[in-house]
Amino acid sequence: MKIVKFITLALLGMNLVTCCTQKQEPRRPISHSSGEFMKQSIERNKKLNQNEEALIASIIKKDTANTYIASTKGYWYYYNQKNTASEVKPVRGDIAIFDYEIKDIKGNTIYSQAELKTQNYLVDKQDFMKGIQDGIKLMQKGEKVTFLFPSHMGFGYHGDDNKITTNQPLICTVTLKDIKKEAQKSAPTTHN
Repeated sequence: MKIVKFITLALLGMNLVTCCTQKQEPRRPISHSSGEFMKQSIERNKKLNQNEEALIASIIKKDTANTYIASTKGYWYYYNQKNTASEVKPVRGDIAIFDYEIKDIKGNTIYSQAELKTQNYLVDKQDFMKGIQDGIKLMQKGEKVTFLFPSHMGFGYHGDDNKITTNQPLICTVTLKDIKKEAQKSAPTTHN
């Protein structure tokens, strides 16, 4: 019995000594520094954008009833109802109160105005669909505008995890009902 204990202790001791004396190098991650993945990703996105822009251009060409405006952000829009009297537009910090609906690029309703309900959007301080965040700042109270958004201005690669799929261009019609200017929001209260 003593010999078995002695051999076991001797083996454990040698194992401990050899583990502590060997210098262990951490494993290095495998890196792909060629940049090939990024190049391929960029090319895929360029092709996707070109295809979406061509699709939107064909819709605009067929629609002779409306005058489309190209935005500097890469989407197009036209006025269903334009307000020529007022010049007030929502700016950062204002609350934009609006109704909207979302359709696919073929005009099929994805989300109706009733489903989406009236929105109280804190301009540039609240997360919202990228295209509408930008487009709402072009509008005046009482205007109704239809936007044609490529997927990168909508829900992009991810979609909305519900009805809007990956890389889906969208048509959104927005009615700006009211603008509450930052100064009109609740007045500061004083404590005595």
